[in-house]
Amino acid sequence: MEAGMGTAMETGMGRVPIGSLGAEYSPWCRGDSSGPCCHGARVRGCPVSPAVVTATRGPRAAPAALQERTLLVAKPDAVQRRLLGDIIQRFERRGFKLVAMKLLQVAGPAGSAAPERGWPGDTARVSLSPPLPQADRRLVEQHYEQLRLKPFYPALVAYMTSAPVVAMVWEGYNVVRCTRAMVGDSSAVGTIRGDLSVHITRNLVHASDSAETAQREIGFWFQRDELVAWDSRDRDNIYGL
Repeated sequence: MEAGMGTAMETGMGRVPIGSLGAEYSPWCRGDSSGPCCHGARVRGCPVSPAVVTATRGPRAAPAALQERTLLVAKPDAVQRRLLGDIIQRFERRGFKLVAMKLLQVAGPAGSAAPERGWPGDTARVSLSPPLPQADRRLVEQHYEQLRLKPFYPALVAYMTSAPVVAMVWEGYNVVRCTRAMVGDSSAVGTIRGDLSVHITRNLVHASDSAETAQREIGFWFQRDELVAWDSRDRDNIYGL
């Protein structure tokens, strides 16, 4: 190293060994403000670089405990009653992070036609475009496979295919258990169902009942590349981590 050159660089992080900053911060300064060390960083011993670099950190990976995910499906009654905003707001205000969401129409029984849309009595009723994304009926059948032998199963499938649904994936600490508590039932005031529904046959949402179930159900409704990993800037204020 040339005479008068130091071995450390002053940056926003304090004194940092020059070698740790990579090739962009070469220690060799020609003294004419054109050397790499004069592009905003000040090498000790270099008289021509007045600025100090402020090094910024990239997004921090969230601890594994904060990456738990659950599936929440807003059923046809929630969509038809325009309650989606209220439901989403509850999760955002709680501090959970939305990582996937889609609006889709699950296909009805084979041979059934999508309902036409238009003004009642209009003889020229046409379908509006673009159409909603379609999902195969088998999606709902697979999702409710454990209920197949229940007497209400046919009505449940018919209900879930009667109008659009919104599938969501929420992420956060203990999100599976918290979501189940937030969903509640129609008799629990303060919960989604307790505040917004009155009968079990129209209970607004589905929520995964365990982390293992959530992982399986998310795979039913979403492709892997539809899940968005992003850094939540308010994590310090929610978790202190």
